[in-house]
Amino acid sequence: MEKEESPSSFSTGKSAQEGALPYVPDCYVIPSSNRPDMAPEAAYLPIIDFGRLNEGREQRSMVIKEIGNACSRLGFFQIVNHGICQSILDGALSTAFDFFKLPSEEKMKFMSGDVHRPVRYSTSLKDGIDQIQFWRVILKHYAHPLDHWIDFWPKNPPNYRENMGKYCTEERKLALELMSAITESLGLGPKYLVNKMDEGMQVMAVNCYPPCPQPDISLGLPPHSDYTCLTIVLQSSPGLEILDTEDGSWKMVPKMQSALQVHVGDHLEVLSNGRYKSVVHRAILNRGSTRISLASLHSLGMDEKMETAKELVDEKNPKGYEESSFRDFLNFLSKNDLAEGKSFIDTLKIKN
Repeated sequence: MEKEESPSSFSTGKSAQEGALPYVPDCYVIPSSNRPDMAPEAAYLPIIDFGRLNEGREQRSMVIKEIGNACSRLGFFQIVNHGICQSILDGALSTAFDFFKLPSEEKMKFMSGDVHRPVRYSTSLKDGIDQIQFWRVILKHYAHPLDHWIDFWPKNPPNYRENMGKYCTEERKLALELMSAITESLGLGPKYLVNKMDEGMQVMAVNCYPPCPQPDISLGLPPHSDYTCLTIVLQSSPGLEILDTEDGSWKMVPKMQSALQVHVGDHLEVLSNGRYKSVVHRAILNRGSTRISLASLHSLGMDEKMETAKELVDEKNPKGYEESSFRDFLNFLSKNDLAEGKSFIDTLKIKN
Protein backbone atom coordinates (compact mmCIF):
# COMPACT_ATOMS: atom_id res chain seq x y z
CA MET A 1 0.00 0.00 0.00
CA GLU A 2 1.26 3.48 -0.86
CA LYS A 3 2.39 5.46 2.13
CA GLU A 4 0.20 8.45 2.88
CA GLU A 5 1.26 11.89 3.99
CA SER A 6 1.60 11.60 7.77
CA PRO A 7 1.68 14.17 10.56
CA SER A 8 4.86 14.84 12.53
CA SER A 9 3.31 13.37 15.68
CA PHE A 10 0.26 11.44 16.84
CA SER A 11 -1.67 12.02 20.06
CA THR A 12 -3.18 9.35 22.28
CA GLY A 13 -6.42 8.01 20.82
CA LYS A 14 -5.27 8.82 17.28
CA SER A 15 -1.92 7.06 17.20
CA ALA A 16 -0.73 4.86 14.36
CA GLN A 17 -0.58 1.79 16.58
CA GLU A 18 -4.10 2.30 17.97
CA GLY A 19 -5.46 2.86 14.48
CA ALA A 20 -3.58 -0.15 13.06
CA LEU A 21 -2.16 1.85 10.18
CA PRO A 22 -0.77 -0.38 7.40
CA TYR A 23 2.49 1.57 7.28
CA VAL A 24 4.89 3.19 9.75
CA PRO A 25 4.68 7.02 9.69
CA ASP A 26 7.92 8.99 9.53
CA CYS A 27 7.75 10.08 13.18
CA TYR A 28 8.03 6.41 14.25
CA VAL A 29 11.05 5.62 12.08
CA ILE A 30 14.23 5.24 14.12
CA PRO A 31 17.77 5.94 12.83
CA SER A 32 19.24 3.05 10.85
CA SER A 33 22.05 2.55 13.39
CA ASN A 34 19.48 1.75 16.11
CA ARG A 35 17.23 -0.57 14.14
CA PRO A 36 16.62 -4.08 15.48
CA ASP A 37 17.80 -7.35 14.02
CA MET A 38 14.73 -9.36 13.05
CA ALA A 39 16.55 -12.60 13.91
CA PRO A 40 18.27 -11.64 17.17
CA GLU A 41 20.55 -13.90 19.14
CA ALA A 42 18.98 -15.32 22.30
CA ALA A 43 20.42 -14.11 25.59
CA TYR A 44 22.10 -16.69 27.80
CA LEU A 45 20.51 -15.79 31.12
CA PRO A 46 20.81 -17.03 34.68
CA ILE A 47 17.70 -18.97 35.72
CA ILE A 48 17.32 -18.95 39.49
CA ASP A 49 15.13 -21.40 41.37
CA PHE A 50 13.82 -18.98 43.96
CA GLY A 51 12.17 -21.70 46.03
CA ARG A 52 15.61 -22.90 47.13
CA LEU A 53 15.94 -19.71 49.17
CA ASN A 54 13.90 -21.37 51.93
CA GLU A 55 15.40 -24.86 51.76
CA GLY A 56 18.02 -24.48 54.45
CA ARG A 57 21.15 -22.44 55.07
CA GLU A 58 23.34 -24.11 52.43
CA GLN A 59 20.76 -23.74 49.63
CA ARG A 60 20.00 -20.16 50.65
CA SER A 61 23.68 -19.28 50.54
CA MET A 62 23.97 -20.72 47.04
CA VAL A 63 20.92 -18.80 45.78
CA ILE A 64 22.18 -15.53 47.30
CA LYS A 65 25.49 -16.04 45.51
CA GLU A 66 23.71 -16.78 42.20
CA ILE A 67 21.62 -13.61 42.54
CA GLY A 68 24.70 -11.52 43.33
CA ASN A 69 26.57 -12.90 40.31
CA ALA A 70 23.60 -12.21 38.03
CA CYS A 71 23.21 -8.65 39.33
CA SER A 72 26.90 -7.85 38.85
CA ARG A 73 27.34 -9.53 35.45
CA LEU A 74 24.12 -8.65 33.60
CA GLY A 75 21.84 -6.75 35.95
CA PHE A 76 19.18 -9.23 34.87
CA PHE A 77 18.00 -12.77 35.60
CA GLN A 78 14.96 -15.00 35.37
CA ILE A 79 13.31 -16.70 38.33
CA VAL A 80 11.24 -19.85 38.50
CA ASN A 81 9.52 -21.52 41.45
CA HIS A 82 8.73 -18.02 42.70
CA GLY A 83 5.48 -18.89 44.46
CA ILE A 84 3.01 -17.07 42.20
CA CYS A 85 0.54 -19.59 40.80
CA GLN A 86 -0.01 -19.88 37.06
CA SER A 87 -3.68 -18.90 37.29
CA ILE A 88 -2.72 -15.48 38.72
CA LEU A 89 -0.13 -14.94 35.98
CA ASP A 90 -2.60 -15.99 33.27
CA GLY A 91 -5.38 -13.88 34.79
CA ALA A 92 -3.25 -10.74 34.77
CA LEU A 93 -2.20 -11.20 31.15
CA SER A 94 -5.75 -12.02 30.07
CA THR A 95 -7.28 -8.97 31.72
CA ALA A 96 -4.55 -6.77 30.20
CA PHE A 97 -5.37 -8.07 26.71
CA ASP A 98 -9.07 -7.41 27.42
CA PHE A 99 -8.41 -3.83 28.53
CA PHE A 100 -6.64 -2.90 25.31
CA LYS A 101 -9.50 -4.42 23.27
CA LEU A 102 -11.97 -1.96 24.83
CA PRO A 103 -13.43 0.87 22.72
CA SER A 104 -11.18 3.91 22.50
CA GLU A 105 -13.56 6.12 24.50
CA GLU A 106 -13.35 3.72 27.46
CA LYS A 107 -9.55 3.77 27.52
CA MET A 108 -9.40 7.52 26.91
CA LYS A 109 -11.05 8.11 30.30
CA PHE A 110 -7.54 7.61 31.70
CA MET A 111 -5.63 9.55 29.04
CA SER A 112 -2.97 11.91 30.33
CA GLY A 113 0.39 13.22 29.16
CA ASP A 114 1.34 14.13 32.74
CA VAL A 115 3.96 11.63 33.94
CA HIS A 116 3.13 12.52 37.55
CA ARG A 117 -0.45 11.19 37.30
CA PRO A 118 -0.95 8.02 39.42
CA VAL A 119 -3.21 6.41 36.77
CA ARG A 120 -2.77 7.22 33.10
CA TYR A 121 -3.29 5.81 29.63
CA SER A 122 -0.92 6.97 26.91
CA THR A 123 1.07 6.05 23.84
CA SER A 124 4.75 6.40 23.05
CA LEU A 125 6.61 8.16 25.90
CA LYS A 126 5.31 11.74 25.96
CA ASP A 127 2.52 12.12 23.44
CA GLY A 128 3.12 14.69 20.74
CA ILE A 129 6.36 15.93 22.34
CA ASP A 130 9.04 13.31 21.65
CA GLN A 131 10.94 13.65 18.38
CA ILE A 132 10.53 9.92 17.76
CA GLN A 133 7.37 8.07 18.73
CA PHE A 134 7.14 4.43 19.70
CA TRP A 135 4.72 1.67 18.71
CA ARG A 136 3.29 1.08 22.17
CA VAL A 137 0.16 1.72 24.21
CA ILE A 138 0.39 1.77 28.01
CA LEU A 139 -1.78 1.85 31.08
CA LYS A 140 0.28 2.82 34.11
CA HIS A 141 -1.02 2.91 37.66
CA TYR A 142 0.22 2.96 41.22
CA ALA A 143 -0.40 -0.26 43.11
CA HIS A 144 0.77 0.15 46.71
CA PRO A 145 -0.92 0.53 49.09
CA LEU A 146 -3.42 -1.41 47.01
CA ASP A 147 -6.49 -0.35 48.99
CA HIS A 148 -5.54 3.29 48.42
CA TRP A 149 -5.16 3.07 44.64
CA ILE A 150 -7.37 0.25 43.34
CA ASP A 151 -10.55 2.36 43.22
CA PHE A 152 -8.80 4.65 40.71
CA TRP A 153 -8.08 1.74 38.35
CA PRO A 154 -10.30 0.89 35.37
CA LYS A 155 -13.67 -0.68 36.15
CA ASN A 156 -13.65 -2.31 32.72
CA PRO A 157 -13.09 -5.03 31.88
CA PRO A 158 -15.14 -6.10 34.94
CA ASN A 159 -12.42 -8.42 36.27
CA TYR A 160 -9.56 -5.93 35.84
CA ARG A 161 -9.30 -4.81 39.45
CA GLU A 162 -9.64 -8.33 40.83
CA ASN A 163 -7.17 -10.01 38.48
CA MET A 164 -4.58 -7.24 38.39
CA GLY A 165 -4.97 -6.66 42.12
CA LYS A 166 -4.11 -10.30 42.89
CA TYR A 167 -1.12 -10.11 40.58
CA CYS A 168 0.18 -6.85 42.10
CA THR A 169 -0.17 -8.24 45.62
CA GLU A 170 1.84 -11.36 44.81
CA GLU A 171 4.42 -9.37 42.84
CA ARG A 172 4.98 -7.07 45.78
CA LYS A 173 5.55 -9.97 48.19
CA LEU A 174 8.06 -11.39 45.75
CA ALA A 175 9.80 -8.03 45.29
CA LEU A 176 10.32 -7.65 49.04
CA GLU A 177 11.85 -11.14 49.22
CA LEU A 178 14.07 -10.37 46.25
CA MET A 179 15.30 -7.11 47.72
CA SER A 180 16.16 -8.86 50.97
CA ALA A 181 18.15 -11.45 49.02
CA ILE A 182 19.89 -8.74 46.97
CA THR A 183 20.95 -6.65 49.99
CA GLU A 184 22.19 -9.86 51.62
CA SER A 185 24.24 -10.58 48.49
CA LEU A 186 25.85 -7.14 48.89
CA GLY A 187 26.87 -8.01 52.43
CA LEU A 188 24.38 -5.55 53.91
CA GLY A 189 22.10 -8.17 55.43
CA PRO A 190 18.53 -9.16 54.48
CA LYS A 191 16.85 -6.45 56.56
CA TYR A 192 18.85 -3.49 55.29
CA LEU A 193 15.96 -1.91 53.33
CA VAL A 194 12.98 -3.81 54.73
CA ASN A 195 11.20 -0.87 56.36
CA LYS A 196 11.80 1.58 53.51
CA MET A 197 10.73 -0.92 50.86
CA ASP A 198 7.65 -1.85 52.88
CA GLU A 199 6.60 1.82 52.77
CA GLY A 200 7.79 2.24 49.19
CA MET A 201 6.23 2.55 45.74
CA GLN A 202 4.89 -0.08 43.40
CA VAL A 203 3.99 1.11 39.91
CA MET A 204 2.38 -1.26 37.42
CA ALA A 205 3.17 -0.58 33.75
CA VAL A 206 0.75 -2.54 31.57
CA ASN A 207 2.39 -2.39 28.14
CA CYS A 208 0.69 -3.32 24.86
CA TYR A 209 2.68 -3.66 21.63
CA PRO A 210 0.25 -4.06 18.70
CA PRO A 211 1.35 -5.70 15.43
CA CYS A 212 3.60 -3.38 13.44
CA PRO A 213 3.65 -3.45 9.62
CA GLN A 214 7.39 -2.61 9.53
CA PRO A 215 8.98 -3.87 12.77
CA ASP A 216 12.47 -3.52 11.31
CA ILE A 217 12.33 0.31 11.31
CA SER A 218 10.50 1.03 14.56
CA LEU A 219 10.61 0.11 18.25
CA GLY A 220 8.12 -0.45 21.04
CA LEU A 221 10.45 1.25 23.53
CA PRO A 222 13.90 2.81 23.08
CA PRO A 223 16.98 1.65 24.99
CA HIS A 224 16.71 2.67 28.63
CA SER A 225 17.20 1.48 32.18
CA ASP A 226 14.52 1.60 34.86
CA TYR A 227 14.73 4.12 37.71
CA THR A 228 13.70 1.44 40.21
CA CYS A 229 15.41 -0.69 42.80
CA LEU A 230 14.12 -3.60 40.76
CA THR A 231 11.52 -4.37 38.12
CA ILE A 232 9.74 -7.71 37.73
CA VAL A 233 8.37 -8.48 34.27
CA LEU A 234 5.85 -10.97 32.91
CA GLN A 235 5.60 -11.08 29.11
CA SER A 236 3.07 -12.87 26.92
CA SER A 237 5.60 -13.53 24.16
CA PRO A 238 9.21 -12.60 23.27
CA GLY A 239 10.04 -8.99 22.44
CA LEU A 240 12.22 -7.85 25.33
CA GLU A 241 15.90 -7.33 24.48
CA ILE A 242 18.79 -6.54 26.82
CA LEU A 243 22.11 -4.94 25.97
CA ASP A 244 25.08 -7.25 26.42
CA THR A 245 27.71 -4.88 27.79
CA GLU A 246 30.52 -7.33 27.04
CA ASP A 247 30.13 -7.11 23.25
CA GLY A 248 27.65 -4.24 22.82
CA SER A 249 25.03 -6.41 21.10
CA TRP A 250 21.32 -6.77 21.71
CA LYS A 251 20.10 -10.17 22.93
CA MET A 252 16.53 -11.46 22.97
CA VAL A 253 15.05 -12.59 26.28
CA PRO A 254 13.30 -15.92 25.55
CA LYS A 255 9.79 -16.62 26.81
CA MET A 256 9.97 -19.30 29.47
CA GLN A 257 6.76 -20.77 30.86
CA SER A 258 5.96 -19.44 34.36
CA ALA A 259 9.27 -17.55 34.59
CA LEU A 260 9.53 -13.91 35.60
CA GLN A 261 12.27 -11.53 34.53
CA VAL A 262 14.06 -9.38 37.11
CA HIS A 263 15.76 -6.10 36.13
CA VAL A 264 18.29 -4.28 38.28
CA GLY A 265 17.23 -0.63 38.33
CA ASP A 266 19.10 2.67 38.67
CA HIS A 267 18.45 2.99 42.38
CA LEU A 268 19.94 -0.42 43.07
CA GLU A 269 23.03 0.63 41.11
CA VAL A 270 23.22 3.69 43.38
CA LEU A 271 22.76 1.64 46.55
CA SER A 272 25.49 -0.82 45.50
CA ASN A 273 27.92 1.96 44.52
CA GLY A 274 28.09 0.52 41.03
CA ARG A 275 28.72 -3.11 41.97
CA TYR A 276 25.37 -3.94 40.39
CA LYS A 277 24.56 -2.17 37.12
CA SER A 278 21.06 -1.29 35.95
CA VAL A 279 20.26 -3.23 32.79
CA VAL A 280 19.71 -1.36 29.53
CA HIS A 281 16.81 -2.87 27.61
CA ARG A 282 14.34 -2.14 24.81
CA ALA A 283 11.16 -3.56 23.26
CA ILE A 284 11.10 -4.76 19.66
CA LEU A 285 8.03 -5.45 17.56
CA ASN A 286 6.51 -8.07 15.28
CA ARG A 287 4.05 -8.13 12.38
CA GLY A 288 1.83 -10.96 13.48
CA SER A 289 0.46 -10.52 16.99
CA THR A 290 -0.09 -8.22 19.94
CA ARG A 291 2.39 -8.59 22.78
CA ILE A 292 1.66 -7.73 26.41
CA SER A 293 4.33 -6.99 29.00
CA LEU A 294 3.48 -6.41 32.66
CA ALA A 295 6.25 -4.52 34.45
CA SER A 296 5.99 -4.18 38.21
CA LEU A 297 8.35 -1.39 39.27
CA HIS A 298 9.48 -1.27 42.90
CA SER A 299 11.24 1.61 44.62
CA LEU A 300 11.42 3.56 47.85
CA GLY A 301 8.72 6.12 48.68
CA MET A 302 7.96 9.04 46.37
CA ASP A 303 10.31 11.45 48.16
CA GLU A 304 12.55 8.93 49.95
CA LYS A 305 16.10 9.40 48.70
CA MET A 306 18.09 6.33 47.70
CA GLU A 307 21.72 6.77 48.63
CA THR A 308 24.83 4.65 48.35
CA ALA A 309 25.31 2.28 51.29
CA LYS A 310 28.09 3.67 53.48
CA GLU A 311 29.29 0.11 54.02
CA LEU A 312 30.21 -0.08 50.33
CA VAL A 313 32.29 3.11 50.28
CA ASP A 314 35.99 3.17 51.13
CA GLU A 315 39.26 4.62 49.89
CA LYS A 316 39.44 2.18 46.97
CA ASN A 317 35.72 2.55 46.20
CA PRO A 318 34.73 6.20 46.70
CA LYS A 319 31.11 7.21 46.54
CA GLY A 320 30.12 7.28 42.88
CA TYR A 321 26.50 8.48 42.90
CA GLU A 322 24.30 11.29 44.13
CA GLU A 323 21.15 10.39 46.03
CA SER A 324 17.76 10.62 44.32
CA SER A 325 14.06 9.78 44.68
CA PHE A 326 11.20 8.55 42.51
CA ARG A 327 9.95 12.13 42.22
CA ASP A 328 13.39 13.17 40.97
CA PHE A 329 13.04 10.60 38.19
CA LEU A 330 9.56 11.82 37.24
CA ASN A 331 10.88 15.36 37.02
CA PHE A 332 13.73 14.14 34.81
CA LEU A 333 11.31 12.23 32.57
CA SER A 334 9.04 15.25 32.14
CA LYS A 335 11.96 17.38 30.90
CA ASN A 336 13.96 14.93 28.80
CA ASP A 337 13.56 12.77 25.70
CA LEU A 338 14.74 9.20 26.38
CA ALA A 339 14.83 8.53 22.64
CA GLU A 340 17.74 10.95 22.40
CA GLY A 341 19.78 8.68 24.66
CA LYS A 342 19.42 10.73 27.82
CA SER A 343 19.77 8.57 30.90
CA PHE A 344 18.64 9.20 34.47
CA ILE A 345 21.51 7.17 35.96
CA ASP A 346 24.04 9.33 34.11
CA THR A 347 22.74 12.42 35.94
CA LEU A 348 23.46 10.71 39.27
CA LYS A 349 27.05 9.70 38.60
CA ILE A 350 29.66 11.76 40.43
CA LYS A 351 32.37 12.93 38.07
CA ASN A 352 35.72 12.25 39.71
